[in-house]
Amino acid sequence: MSKQTTISKSISLSGVGIHTGKEVTLTFKPAPENYGYAFCRIDLEGAPVIEADASLVVNTQRGTNLQKNGVTIQTSEHVLAALVGLEIDNVLIELDAPEPPIMDGSSQFFVEALLEAGITTQDAERYEYIVHENISFTDEETGSEITIIPADSYQVTTMVDFGTKVLGTQNATLKNLGEFKDEFASARTFSFLHEIEMLLENGLIKGGDLNNAIVYVDKELSKDTMQKLCTAFDRDSIAVKSNGILDNLTLKYPNEAARHKLLDVIGDLALVGCRIRGKVIANKPGHALNTNFAKKLAKIIKQEKRNRIPTFDLNAEPLMDVNAIMDVIPHRPPFLLVDKILELSDTHIVGVKSITMNEPYFEGHFPGQPVMPGVLQIEAMAQAGGVLVLNTVPDPENYLTFFMKIENAKFKKPVVPGDTLVFKMELLSPIRRGICHMQATAYSRGRITTEAEMMAQIVRKDQVKV
Repeated sequence: MSKQTTISKSISLSGVGIHTGKEVTLTFKPAPENYGYAFCRIDLEGAPVIEADASLVVNTQRGTNLQKNGVTIQTSEHVLAALVGLEIDNVLIELDAPEPPIMDGSSQFFVEALLEAGITTQDAERYEYIVHENISFTDEETGSEITIIPADSYQVTTMVDFGTKVLGTQNATLKNLGEFKDEFASARTFSFLHEIEMLLENGLIKGGDLNNAIVYVDKELSKDTMQKLCTAFDRDSIAVKSNGILDNLTLKYPNEAARHKLLDVIGDLALVGCRIRGKVIANKPGHALNTNFAKKLAKIIKQEKRNRIPTFDLNAEPLMDVNAIMDVIPHRPPFLLVDKILELSDTHIVGVKSITMNEPYFEGHFPGQPVMPGVLQIEAMAQAGGVLVLNTVPDPENYLTFFMKIENAKFKKPVVPGDTLVFKMELLSPIRRGICHMQATAYSRGRITTEAEMMAQIVRKDQVKV
């Protein structure tokens, strides 16, 4: 697995918000491992933070807008696309206004700023959601559809068709994120003339000009419309180029519209909160389609994380066999409930218990339909946790481990003869004064069977009071 990244130093850039017309300074700041992306409104009391989370999307008109506790971030997608495109995992984005600067309508300026700040590799491993089956979302009203299918890397294909002669049908494909910086980051946002008129009438695009949006002329440009545009964009005159766009801009790519839609897809899907390995195919994408799909995908990812089953080679030579385990903890058959240890670090341990019909408790526990008692599953995990904790002292044979607390215990699936029970214990906080706080999870047949939070303490045998 690859490591997480952040930026090496803070860096700022300034401009205006395209809809508010407000001057804004945006500052990218390094963030710790597992932080993800978040926006901070430093212009408001308490500097509230709004996470880049699909569940916080409240509006997708003319951009992807987030809101938390009444605090809003508008048009987040171009900034987020730059971060994903450069494979940066953890960044805090400070703003002194509701929306990032529009710059030239692309992600290019954000990419350049982030590269100037530098990218630093962190210690934590990067979680990547690997797509194993097709996942789709369709907007029944518009016919727009977005699908993700299994692939070896994060890939995106966009297909746009607005039913207009001036734009026509366009496609764009990103084969890997390494292409983003040079092939997609500079693709600018675009709009149609009739949309520009509507936005102006509704008091939007106050920060717009002809340098940060491509305007496709899909209707006759009347004198009255020309005058409105000249006033709005502070121009003496406006004309239409032969390719059907307003003047003062030259297309960077023949399919710049499709490339920008691809950029938007990457920015909007950043809201799922993790790296994705799969190919996205978006037909006529828009922010509403993208973010609804992001919400669906985020739920699936959250469920998979919760039920994620570690994969281990149960036939490999164990790190500790049963004899080595008995050298560390005092338990003995028939109450020794750990057969072997597969992994052991300073913060986690993975143990295995093979469940056979010969277990003594099956004689009296549902003998007609034997089920391993849940309390013994807890005990098995606790014994593995004891190995983890006693591994921190030089003379484990002189210590005992005692339960202090069990919380949030859940028994989800029965464990029966023939099952192989794999349990993973992870420290929730550093061990202090011999006290450890652990998250315990047991798996069998590709499913979670048991989970709980446990607290235990190691005590020297000669200090135990009977």
